[in-house]
Amino acid sequence: MSESKKGLNLTLKVWRQDSAKAKGRFESYDVPNISPDSSFLEMMDVLNEQLINKGKAPVAFDHDCREGICGMCSLYINGRAHGPDDDITTCQLHMRKFEDGETITIEPWRSNGFPVIKDLIVDRTAFDQILEAGGFVSISTGGIPDANAIPIPKEDADEAMDAASCIGCGACVATCKNSSAMLFVSAKVSQLALLPQGKVEASRRARAMVAKMDELGFGNCTNTGACEVECPKGISVSHIARLNREFLCASLKQ
Repeated sequence: MSESKKGLNLTLKVWRQDSAKAKGRFESYDVPNISPDSSFLEMMDVLNEQLINKGKAPVAFDHDCREGICGMCSLYINGRAHGPDDDITTCQLHMRKFEDGETITIEPWRSNGFPVIKDLIVDRTAFDQILEAGGFVSISTGGIPDANAIPIPKEDADEAMDAASCIGCGACVATCKNSSAMLFVSAKVSQLALLPQGKVEASRRARAMVAKMDELGFGNCTNTGACEVECPKGISVSHIARLNREFLCASLKQ
């Protein structure tokens, strides 16, 4: 093996918690000869194979697409959501970002809104409940319209698509010192507020989603911008300003 491809010998400090009500603790594991070209989740697979071969319980962690699409692979790695890289999810993080002999600390999201289920898996159904409160269009839209039947300025369409790229991974919550979900909520409000189809329910959408966010235990936004920095899809905090405007308008109409 060439020097550039030399395997990494790592120590993993992993959060273990048997159940939602059990007391958690960190456990350390040595994983030798990890390829720098492997992904972080592939490294976790190697760890679990080692644990299973030793008759021990594997580390529970969420994953699905492993292509940066679903947002399931949400881990807090060395003090950063999704680890030491920019604009990526955990499954897109490669082991070449780490040094040989390094100790890597791996934790679940830390938020009242995301209670731990087991080990590194948290309950993120709070985001589903926020969407159920108002992140939808319930009016009948009929059949599929022609492409140009509803004229929408390209600038608005592009911004709506940028907001819609949010995958709901929760990195914004994990990064925020207040565990605020404002970036997620604002993205889901923006993608509808910018389009004609979303205007019908605009008067209730922002109020309902913010109320549900507060009810579920997420904190307030203090505009530090940390959420935007760690968002794997680069969602802008400018959407939070739009959410605040939508909320104010809805409150005045009520």
